[in-house]
Amino acid sequence: MAVIIENSVWEPNPYLFIFIFLSCFLSIFLLPYASKNSSTRAPAPFEHGFSSAFSTFQRKFLLLYSLASVMEGLWSVYGEFEFTYRGVSREQIVLSLCVGYAASLFVGTFLGILSDLIGQKKICMTFCIIHLVTAIWKRISVHPSLFIASVGLSLATSIFSFSFETWMVHHHEKQGQRQDMLSDTFWLMTIFESVSLVGNQMLVNSLIGDDVKRNMFSSSTAAVFLALICLTFIIKGWTEVSQRIELEDYRTSFSAYILSDKRIWLLAWAQASVHFSVAFFWILWAPTLVADGREVHLGLIYPCLLGSRILGSSLFPWLMSGTSSLRTEDCLLYCFAISGLVMSIVAFDYQELGVLVMLFSIFHACVGLILPSLAKLRTMYVPNKLRGGMISLSLAPANAAILFFLLQGGYYRRIENSVILAFAAIGLFTSAGSVYALKRWGKHPYQTWQKQ
Repeated sequence: MAVIIENSVWEPNPYLFIFIFLSCFLSIFLLPYASKNSSTRAPAPFEHGFSSAFSTFQRKFLLLYSLASVMEGLWSVYGEFEFTYRGVSREQIVLSLCVGYAASLFVGTFLGILSDLIGQKKICMTFCIIHLVTAIWKRISVHPSLFIASVGLSLATSIFSFSFETWMVHHHEKQGQRQDMLSDTFWLMTIFESVSLVGNQMLVNSLIGDDVKRNMFSSSTAAVFLALICLTFIIKGWTEVSQRIELEDYRTSFSAYILSDKRIWLLAWAQASVHFSVAFFWILWAPTLVADGREVHLGLIYPCLLGSRILGSSLFPWLMSGTSSLRTEDCLLYCFAISGLVMSIVAFDYQELGVLVMLFSIFHACVGLILPSLAKLRTMYVPNKLRGGMISLSLAPANAAILFFLLQGGYYRRIENSVILAFAAIGLFTSAGSVYALKRWGKHPYQTWQKQ
């Protein structure tokens, strides 16, 4: 008599999706009503007047930023499966990631400085061209070089990390708009990016459908069209903010305001720790969930994580407006401490699937709140003409650490995944200390914000 063993695949409770959606919806759309009762009223999303030049720019910018976010995420949905389909081994995949992060470290670090010197329009056009060339090459080549594609996409990711934000801040400064309006755009950027990544997963799944082998490279075709749309948008609809600066003057300013200021070093460390922890989270989240042979529907967990990040970002205007007495540094301090605690639990304590998903969601909610908060602090402490260089330089320690742990843990397998997560937790805890020190040292003499 045969014994039938039922094999079930774990899925999150459907009510979790409803809870996240309703929470995000209420958090965003109840904000105007809460602000009306506040003595220091924060503007609601897009509440800058329909005839306002900045309101028009904000909508166009968020549309372009969303398209760029979709382009960035297209390669990750079926990335590992595509490599396997092409016959690429696990060691080659890890080595390609190492090559990509090496390019981000040794080349991407200086792209922000280059963007400050030549302008954001040219560097964002380069971002689109890289995606366009990579997509065409992968579409027409039977066996494209894995390492060249990894280098190109890594450099595009480096550009994406600073270019659009820097362009938006320059345009905001040119129009002389209020700083609270800039803060409003920061958290909307995080929300639109997260929504775009969820939509990106749906787009790729619909393009590939049931015939995976036949439609495997349809995402490259979609990337070609998106890159052309973004490139056209930038060329025809971009207003470059002229900022002529000589190399020697830039070097002097960068040394005085960035390299010689301990506050910037603290802010850069906080940015680096977030970059490191988020990068390794997306590398290790699936292996952590399927450990010990557990079967999990990862496609349903992914939207929960990004939905949690949307919820965290939607809380930013509530905490930073007149409805709350929290300062930006206080908010960051709590978020870094909580996210570090979550990473510590995941690293050192074996958990059930439901608990792991809950911890992952808490981590992403904290990240959703950290990203706009760091962007706001950059505006408070970093001169706008040096913003791109500061952001790209702050990611260098994170890229170096990611490269080291990929080689030691992924390629040579000398370090366990739990050790990597523990280092991420340590980085987040030290970032909490950095933010605390930043708070104790007070305001920057070049701060342009009137209210923290």
